[in-house]
Amino acid sequence: MSAEMKPKKEGLFSKKNRSLLIDPMNANNPITVQVLGICSALAITVKLKPAIVMGLSVIVVTALANVITSLMRNMIPNRIRIIVQLVVVASLVILVDQVLKAYVYDVSKQLSVFVGLIITNCIIMGRIEAFSLGNTPWKSFLDGLGNGAAYGGILIIVAFFRELLGNGTLYDYPVVEWMGLYDLGYKNNGMMLLPPMALIVVALIIWVQRAKTPSLIEKD
Repeated sequence: MSAEMKPKKEGLFSKKNRSLLIDPMNANNPITVQVLGICSALAITVKLKPAIVMGLSVIVVTALANVITSLMRNMIPNRIRIIVQLVVVASLVILVDQVLKAYVYDVSKQLSVFVGLIITNCIIMGRIEAFSLGNTPWKSFLDGLGNGAAYGGILIIVAFFRELLGNGTLYDYPVVEWMGLYDLGYKNNGMMLLPPMALIVVALIIWVQRAKTPSLIEKD
């Protein structure tokens, strides 16, 4: 076969591979476009710190679960693939939970059962089923990393506004007090700490995203 006929090798960070990282941030965002993982957006976004820790945890679990499943994809019988996927995700979640308890115990207590519920996160199971079972480990890693980061990014944005407007703090630092806004009559909005406000903030993010990207409306 001549050199011209040989297929070109795809680079590690080719345009197609980069899209696996970039697309979930906007066009295929798991929360704002696919409307997945909403429960955690309600539960752990009252403060920024737990949201960051949860986001990082999901990134680790999604990326590693994708890679492990991709490596085993040709060995998993189709009839038990869901069971194998759950075992892989559950094992990773247990490891993450133990690391959190060892190094950030206070945050681990705040997250409570929601770390364990990562096992049933439809974003993780969806990416394993839809992507890693049919793609190479590297592509699966990038897909997991992109979707996990997109999910975590939305959690952080929601927590940023809820903690700032509800408590007047960011990462427990008294931002509003430091700016002297309380002396000007500013009062914390306690409604921002209620679960429904998380949905309202997510809805506002969706509105801004679709206003900037009209093509997302056409998909619907």
